[in-house]
Amino acid sequence: MTGAVVRTMRPDELPLALGWAAAEGWNPGLADAPCFLAADPDGFLIAEVAGTPVGCVSAVRYGDGFGFLGFYIVLPGFRGQGHGMALWQAAMARLHPRVVGLDGVVAQQANYRRSGFDLLHRNIRYGASIPRAPRVVDSPQVVAASAVPFATIADFDRRFFPAVRDAFLRAWVSAPGHIARVVTGEGGLRGFAVLRPCRDGSKIGPLFADDPIAARALFADLLAAAPPGPVFLDVPEPNADAVAMATEAGMAPAFETARMFAGPAPDVPLGQVYGITSFELG
Repeated sequence: MTGAVVRTMRPDELPLALGWAAAEGWNPGLADAPCFLAADPDGFLIAEVAGTPVGCVSAVRYGDGFGFLGFYIVLPGFRGQGHGMALWQAAMARLHPRVVGLDGVVAQQANYRRSGFDLLHRNIRYGASIPRAPRVVDSPQVVAASAVPFATIADFDRRFFPAVRDAFLRAWVSAPGHIARVVTGEGGLRGFAVLRPCRDGSKIGPLFADDPIAARALFADLLAAAPPGPVFLDVPEPNADAVAMATEAGMAPAFETARMFAGPAPDVPLGQVYGITSFELG
């Protein structure tokens, strides 16, 4: 039986969890901590044994109807002792009675199924040291996200995410080192994307677009703006055009997760999701 005490993380402890995530090979962003805390300041839990941190999990609430579970880590020397179950139970209790999503690593998918989660689709992380920018015929103009009202971006984002997440989104587009771009259309946006610097290279996410041309225009623009180092894109596998775009850029699969839900899976237009925002917060 576990002797762990599970409590809410203090804000200054989130970098510890990000360090553990880096050790697992998850490659967190350099400015993730303030952005994640903006989503839900009390949504990060830590397990301690005799005052020593041994594990963590995130249980981020997006309003009253949706939550996302991530950052589920127990340090190697403390696994198999029930600490992970204590974290899991605390996280699920915090998110009850919401629909809960997660991105599960392959090795844990069977355990998530036993806990009531069903597979919706796979996410594939594509990466390349020097991606090739796609050729875009009749490319639309790509502009900085700051050129349009934030409300326009937030309204567009709500088409692709199951809940309002304005506080997180506002932090995400303005975090140090983040590059946010949009393609405008009649009455709103055609596309929106963000590149964020990570411990190893950069990730693009989200990348939401109404059509392949807007998606490729945003992708090419962010590849050109990326600092030196590899670039990664987390693609929902059902979006065949997103897979083709990543492949055309010379990217290869590097990692995968399963997007799973406990409760009714949200209706998201995956054909227009070219890159998810993050494996940690959805």
